[in-house]
Amino acid sequence: MVKNELNTEEQFFEKAVQTERFVKKYKKPLIGLIAAAILAVGGGAAYDIYTQHRIDQSNAAFNTLMADPNDQSAQKQLKDLNPKLFDVWSLSKALKSKNQDALRALEGSNALVVGDLSAYELAAIQEDEAGLEKYSEKNGALLKDLSVMEEAVLLMDKGEIASAKAKLSMIDIHSPLYQTAQSLAHYGVNKE
Repeated sequence: MVKNELNTEEQFFEKAVQTERFVKKYKKPLIGLIAAAILAVGGGAAYDIYTQHRIDQSNAAFNTLMADPNDQSAQKQLKDLNPKLFDVWSLSKALKSKNQDALRALEGSNALVVGDLSAYELAAIQEDEAGLEKYSEKNGALLKDLSVMEEAVLLMDKGEIASAKAKLSMIDIHSPLYQTAQSLAHYGVNKE
């Protein structure tokens, strides 16, 4: 039993010596690894704080603009901090006032759906048949079927009933607007 205890003690000291040699041998890389881990965690936390601060500032600027749309400093701050949110706000403002120049400027927006909606709304406000057709032919257009229906209505107003029916027949059977298009084709275009 005493021999087992000595063996256990010897093994413990042997492991301690091996660990000490390992630490001495790799002291600098271990310190570097620990420092890198601390910097990574600290950098991640700092980035999260910075991102949250930008979000808070852009929300404050957005709230200011909701209260006073003419506040130039809030507009600049929102545009600098969160350009996509600024585009959404600009689209909302342009739609309320039917500002065609603002809608035209927003057509190239990178914000989700802002460019798409502004292109559609601009063509709809102008009652631009070619613009609506161009929009409806665009791949991935959100309001494609609505654009086709508006084209058909414009054609009906001009008395081009056959063209209007042809446009309405382009709306897919699985579209939520299919029934409306069929009703419009039947009741709204029966002048022929």
